Amino acid sequence: MTERNKNRFETNAIRTQLERSKNLEHSVPLYLTSSFVFDDAEDMRASFAEEKERNVYSRYSNPNSSEFIEKVCQMEGAEAGFAFASGMAAVFSTLAALLNSGDHILSARSIFGSTHSLFTNFFPKWNIDHTYFKVDEIASIEKLILPHTKVIYAETPTNPGVDILDLDFLGQIAKKHNLILVIDNCFASPYLQQPIKYGADLVIHSGTKLMDGQGRVLAGITVGSKALMDKVYRFSRITGPALSPFNAWVLSKSLETLAVRVDRHCENALTLAKFLETHEKVNWVRYPFLKSHPKYAVAKKQMKAGGCVVAFEVKGGIRAGQKFFDAIKLLSLSANLGDSRSIITHPASTTHSKLSVDERAETGITDGMVRVSVGLEHIDDIIADITQALA
Repeated sequence: MTERNKNRFETNAIRTQLERSKNLEHSVPLYLTSSFVFDDAEDMRASFAEEKERNVYSRYSNPNSSEFIEKVCQMEGAEAGFAFASGMAAVFSTLAALLNSGDHILSARSIFGSTHSLFTNFFPKWNIDHTYFKVDEIASIEKLILPHTKVIYAETPTNPGVDILDLDFLGQIAKKHNLILVIDNCFASPYLQQPIKYGADLVIHSGTKLMDGQGRVLAGITVGSKALMDKVYRFSRITGPALSPFNAWVLSKSLETLAVRVDRHCENALTLAKFLETHEKVNWVRYPFLKSHPKYAVAKKQMKAGGCVVAFEVKGGIRAGQKFFDAIKLLSLSANLGDSRSIITHPASTTHSKLSVDERAETGITDGMVRVSVGLEHIDDIIADITQALA
């Protein structure tokens, strides 16, 4: 990775670029190649022996992937990274590379449904167990640390309840007990929050979300310390979850507009959240930069703005919720988020449907909860659609 420079976030997103080819292109070209050639036998031997840093095979590295990784490292303040074919590929590969049979994960209970399934259905096969802590009981997590605990894992803001965890507190606990702190930073993006500043060792993103921002590609990325990322890299180059060069190229271009897009996402989301707080058919609203959010002060400390996701509950239970969703006209009924198009989701029947009723209750997911990924449409049109659906 290149030396960190003093340019601002927005400048790095645009000007972090690989060396130009002999064609001196202004926009970085696509490198749609599976392999690379060598000058002679010694060059090939030295390359495979890792005595020189160069591209060998696109499952290991590719110029487009390398540029995307370097941009995210610049944004997050990380030393190294690896890009994956999806966000869940990043979550699995990162943890699988770091954990051994007999290790223990201490995780926040409010996590993405697929991550929960990974912890409960697959890791136990390899004798890797976990303990959950509730997001509102973070102060007591130290007593949950076991002799074989190796990783603390959390999302903040959480999916889908938009809860906030104190990164500084988690960083201090991880350092005190010599644990690896892994943070899923997907809901915030590197523009709004940099967990490494607060002690995170590794940061994971689903590039499918705000990084792409237009619902075009699947991607994931993990960045962090060089020592830990070397383990992730060596695991991943063998197991093969690498991001495709084309998707890496798309994402690298998308990052150039990340700041301006996320600014509008956050502006629209806060306006919608404030509107919903006053609506007679809404029980409650959860958004990090609402003063009513229980962790408002923490969110203001560690985030630049509140993000694109608003959670709220429709009065009237499941039947009222179904009527509300069926009445939506403009917003998309989909399970993605961070898109330029506003998306509305019912977590209990979609993204977190594999959880039992009790498990959903533990994470604050009620039958009437609605998750809105607020897009870039005019805010008046977003509010108008939700208003007529609530009516």
